[in-house]
Amino acid sequence: MKIAIFEVEDWEKGAFEALSKAHDVVITHGHLTKENAHEYADREVVSTFIYSDLSRETIKELKELRLIATRSTGFDHIDTAYCVERGIRVANVPAYGDNTVAEHVFGLILAVSHRLVDAVERTRRGEFTEQGLMGFDLKDKTLGVIGTGAIGRYVIEIAKGFRMKVLAFDKYPNDIFASRMGFRYAPLDEVLSASDIITLHLPALPETHHFLSEREFDLMKKGVVVINTARGSLIDIQALLKAVSSGKVSAVGLDVLPEEPTIREEAELIRSIAQRRPLESLLADHILLRLRNVVITPHSAFYTREAVQRILDTTIENISAYMNAEPRNLVVGGS
Repeated sequence: MKIAIFEVEDWEKGAFEALSKAHDVVITHGHLTKENAHEYADREVVSTFIYSDLSRETIKELKELRLIATRSTGFDHIDTAYCVERGIRVANVPAYGDNTVAEHVFGLILAVSHRLVDAVERTRRGEFTEQGLMGFDLKDKTLGVIGTGAIGRYVIEIAKGFRMKVLAFDKYPNDIFASRMGFRYAPLDEVLSASDIITLHLPALPETHHFLSEREFDLMKKGVVVINTARGSLIDIQALLKAVSSGKVSAVGLDVLPEEPTIREEAELIRSIAQRRPLESLLADHILLRLRNVVITPHSAFYTREAVQRILDTTIENISAYMNAEPRNLVVGGS
């Protein structure tokens, strides 16, 4: 079977050696794009992370494609409707970084609550003073957790270790977990209005697009902190910028941005203009990157050696299972 694996770091290559022994495997650090897709027209399986282009136009060039093994939980970067048309199966990695991302959430929260970025930069400049660096305690603050899947539940467990109060919103409440952990589910508007810190843990779906927009920011406490390690599309970035400018949102911690792929590849800016991508959103992203009360990391919440190894292991298992006619973790093409 002919396989192409994209976005692979040098240290990850060894993980795919088992596949190479019995199959024709191409491994590259580069991305799959509309421009290079024709080079992989004979590949039956492709595996990518989230920055490759898996639009209809790209997939059309992959004439022999039968399986996309995405090395992510989310699959909103894949044109799944076209995959259904073509009979292409899509397998994901259902869980790999639940605790990892939850830990990063608190890395962002602590960076904000203890002004860590400013403190470190100041000390490196030789200014050994705490003036202007006053933060705030997490103890007794109310954390609003929106989405209580695996990551959201880990976040709640960590929050309880900080002796925080927790309010949560989820379409499908886990009452047993809530009782065990001592927190309460509440309607969304109550979570927004009562929380000191709000953290998002939702998938990117049509119904979650701009889940936080002007109406939701208007409901929040003045001085609220907003954290997002899920998907950039969950927040209307212009509404967030307005809320930060007005002081309604006092600080932000983000690991994702709506125009993240373009920011990651600055050379793509001209192409974005030509394709009339939402430049207002792109500019808002750039403004947020430069604000002192906004801490942004480069979609690295998942990025620990343990979590990446789990991704590799599951991806190889997904590909092997497909080749053995026992496909697993299918999000498209399952029975």
